[in-house]
Amino acid sequence: MKRIINIYIIIISTFAILLTAGFCTVAYYEVFKEEVMSDLKVYTELLADTDFIGDEDSIREYAGQLSKENIRMTLIDSQGEVVFDNVAEVEGLENHDNRVEIGDALKNGTGSSIRKSSAINRSNFYYAMRLSDGSVLRTARETNSIYKIITHALWVVIIVAAAILLMCFMIGNFITKGLLKSIEHIAYHMENLEDIKTYKELEPIVTHIKEHHQNIVKNADMRQEFTANISHELKTPLTSVSGYAELIENGMANEADTRKFAGEIHKNANRLLTLINDIIRLSELDTTEHEELSTEQVDLYEVVLDCVAMLELSAEKHNVELRAEGKKTIIDANKDMIEELVYNLCDNAVHYNKPGGYVLISAADGVLKVSDNGIGIAKENQSRVFERFFRVDKSRSKKTGGTGLGLAIVKHIVELHSATLNIESEVNMGTTITVTF
Repeated sequence: MKRIINIYIIIISTFAILLTAGFCTVAYYEVFKEEVMSDLKVYTELLADTDFIGDEDSIREYAGQLSKENIRMTLIDSQGEVVFDNVAEVEGLENHDNRVEIGDALKNGTGSSIRKSSAINRSNFYYAMRLSDGSVLRTARETNSIYKIITHALWVVIIVAAAILLMCFMIGNFITKGLLKSIEHIAYHMENLEDIKTYKELEPIVTHIKEHHQNIVKNADMRQEFTANISHELKTPLTSVSGYAELIENGMANEADTRKFAGEIHKNANRLLTLINDIIRLSELDTTEHEELSTEQVDLYEVVLDCVAMLELSAEKHNVELRAEGKKTIIDANKDMIEELVYNLCDNAVHYNKPGGYVLISAADGVLKVSDNGIGIAKENQSRVFERFFRVDKSRSKKTGGTGLGLAIVKHIVELHSATLNIESEVNMGTTITVTF
């Protein structure tokens, strides 16, 4: 990252230097042109104010002085013919009436122009003034063109640019180190993120990293706890199955005990099968993304009625009244998952109820409610009931054969459907779980 930032700084600096050098050169040349033209104007006006015209000796005297200062003086009559020139022979010069500055002077009183010579890469500046007798006095100076000026200054520009680039690199490297110092500090001190001081602009990133790190730690703890719980949950029924099977194998059980032990083995085997199925199901839900979910139009109330019919015998066995109410309510969902969700909530409400209690399941307007007047859940446990293997009443779970994964599966299904889950409960008063799609 440092390397990339430094490269960008060098690129931007180089571009800025070249752009600045270009603008400065153009600006300098414009100022230079104005200065040369202003000098020529002054020379011309001073010459025009003297009475040297008509006096050949005076003309040559002034022309000699101008030659020393690299000023060319030309006198042109009203017809464009060159009368005098301090640089070239008059006989070899063509008519000047087609020159821009001469034409402007004859017409407007003064004129100026710049002509570039591509052959010698120089520029000629001209300023002309019409005199009282109708002739034109012109002064000129030959200077380097802008390209030659740039060429002469090229090595200076390169040296200055190199020095500026080096300085930019050093400053950029210093700034980059300071900018990334806090980020590098985060990488090596994830456990003390709250003590890290950083730039205000980086605070959202640090906060996000902190939350992400906390989630990772939390998930790691949950996985560790989940693994420990699985080991414990599997060990208990397996120990029972192994113990009963060993008694039967060693002939230590009579016929009546054998039938009893076989029943226990069958019960624990079913519990193991249910536990394994729930673990597999939970693992499937863990790896399922919302985008991968196959959905269809599902009547939530119809699913509730089917669930009540399925759990009717279980409810009678536990002396719990099972009721359904509501109206047709269509949601876009995965039907198998919705059936699983409703079944787990209702089955949980039946098993954690009291003799003579009731379970009311309602579905209307995309909202599912499962209410009971069972044992309830203490406030400190309400936030944990959807954790894996968490049981409000462990002794009751053992009797009912619960795996402690039913509500964890419910939570996953709710999240996959982008629904909301809410729980309200009081100890010995009952529980109401609401799922809003």
